Amino acid sequence: MLMYPEFSPEAFRLGPIAVRWYGLMYLFGFFAAWLLGRQRSKTHPFMTPARFEDLLTYGICGVILGGRLGYVLFYDLSAYLSHPASIFAIWEGGMSFHGGLLGVLIAMALWARRMKRPFFEVVDFVAPLVPPGLFFGRIGNFLNAELWGRTTTAPLGMVFPGAGPLPRHPSQLYEAVGEGLLLFAVLWWFSSTPRPRRAVSGVFAMGYGLARFTAEFFREPDAHLGYVAFNFLTMGMVLSLPLIFYGAFLLWQAYAAAPNIPAHRAQ
Repeated sequence: MLMYPEFSPEAFRLGPIAVRWYGLMYLFGFFAAWLLGRQRSKTHPFMTPARFEDLLTYGICGVILGGRLGYVLFYDLSAYLSHPASIFAIWEGGMSFHGGLLGVLIAMALWARRMKRPFFEVVDFVAPLVPPGLFFGRIGNFLNAELWGRTTTAPLGMVFPGAGPLPRHPSQLYEAVGEGLLLFAVLWWFSSTPRPRRAVSGVFAMGYGLARFTAEFFREPDAHLGYVAFNFLTMGMVLSLPLIFYGAFLLWQAYAAAPNIPAHRAQ
């Protein structure tokens, strides 16, 4: 059994301003996306550095607005309706990946329309840049001692503050590895070779859905929701299942429509 190494939610202070670990993790994720995007733009003629930085601005807005609104709507609407001001307290945690994904997709659609580019051409470019942000986000959950796992007797069991005396899976770290590191490795490798349009997006959707669905077996269901279906499915599972099936559909569509045409040439 491991003891949780208690962290202060504040990384440091700048005078009266507290800089929190949770916020820093988002900055690290955006910085990683910026670095990787500049590298990736070298192999995508339509994406200049200036265009990518403009696109990244759209994406950041989509992540923050969509992630927060998604959490409010999917996970704890009644509590936020009782205290509307707390909706804006994102430094306390409470961001939904699925809401953030919807926010990013809307942002990408707006950017693609403005630049007169095909929607999936833009999404295929962006997809490999997302997992590092997921990695840092889950590390932020761990540092915040939130979203801990189910009780366990496994050697990796950890006693989290506020979660009772029993050891629990450090499921935040499991998700950091699965949704972050492993998914990034697969996507970066897969997208390093020209693929039919929609294929990279399909691998991302299916890969994230599978990683999140698996992690939910180790993650404690939200206390105010519990199991939302069949005394088995959590909200995270319910929201991930459509991603798995849609990702598989995108892959089938990509290779059925253009089995031998790389995405870079399928204009």
